[in-house]
Amino acid sequence: MTSTHSTQVLSLQFTPMQLLESTVGGELATWGQPGNQPLLPTAGTQLRLCPGEPSELVVQITNLSDRTLHLYLSVNGSFPGQCLIDVEGGELPAKGRIEAVLRFHLDANFFEAREALGPGQSQVLDHRQRLQIYTRTVLTNNDASDRGTLLADAVFSLHIRPDSRYLNYLPTVYREVDLIGRLLKLFEQTLDPSIQTLQLLWAYLDPLTAPASLLPFLAHWVGWPSDVPWSRAQQRRLIRRAMEIYRWRGTRRGLRLYLHLYTGLPLDAADTPESEKHISIQETFSQGFVLESARLGESARVGGGRPYHFEVHLRSPIPQDETLIRTIIEQEKPAFCTYELYLEERP
Repeated sequence: MTSTHSTQVLSLQFTPMQLLESTVGGELATWGQPGNQPLLPTAGTQLRLCPGEPSELVVQITNLSDRTLHLYLSVNGSFPGQCLIDVEGGELPAKGRIEAVLRFHLDANFFEAREALGPGQSQVLDHRQRLQIYTRTVLTNNDASDRGTLLADAVFSLHIRPDSRYLNYLPTVYREVDLIGRLLKLFEQTLDPSIQTLQLLWAYLDPLTAPASLLPFLAHWVGWPSDVPWSRAQQRRLIRRAMEIYRWRGTRRGLRLYLHLYTGLPLDAADTPESEKHISIQETFSQGFVLESARLGESARVGGGRPYHFEVHLRSPIPQDETLIRTIIEQEKPAFCTYELYLEERP
């Protein structure tokens, strides 16, 4: 929607980049307690502005005279945000045309700021702005001292509106009512936190992304102890793989997985020799004394050997907590097995 204003010297054409879908009534919209506000013209150039998002108003300026003009633009009004004026050039040749872009910006917390309203105050949402264009003989810095003759004086309106997605679900006839959009934004801000929580529920149930305060609940959910002095990262990894650890409890694979999640040591490839792995678990027990198959002094001896015995070698570049590692091994190994633990520091 464009609007045109003409004088004897200049012709102005306004093109708002963000249109106001709903119709604004005669009185200015306010946030807070209603008060006696001046009337705002319902016709003319209207620009919609959402807090936190820039809005632009393009002004096409045409020189109707036969002489070159040096222009200075000024925007005045009650708008509480920032206004930047971007002009192609200050010099406008005879019968020439240039464009000026008026950029308006409002803080994203405009509606939520505590200092926005005081007792008995109201926040104006509709603002009437005045664009004034002056001519001057010398092109210097844009300040009030350089103003010359006033060539054009045009009025446009800014309408601060929250961006409500709920309007997209309504028929067009309801979008044309300004009050409905502002009313729906109240419900949207109230329900959005719950909706976002439901949409991201998977992140609350994943130990790797869940809030730290939720980890004890997730640990209890899978029957995992939460009173062991693990780091936060270790606790997250172990809770996430708890069911897999339970499934392989009492096996070499289960013990190796548990130690990998706790220490952070890599799981070497299957074809790597056991003696060279970062987490090495070697079974050293023999067949023992079996009637009719054992030969004393050769494959068996009386009072010797350790059946169901294994060795755990951890090759880590940083020191490890031996007490906690022994607790893990005691928890994961079969009760009848014995073991030896070797902690080796190597890069």
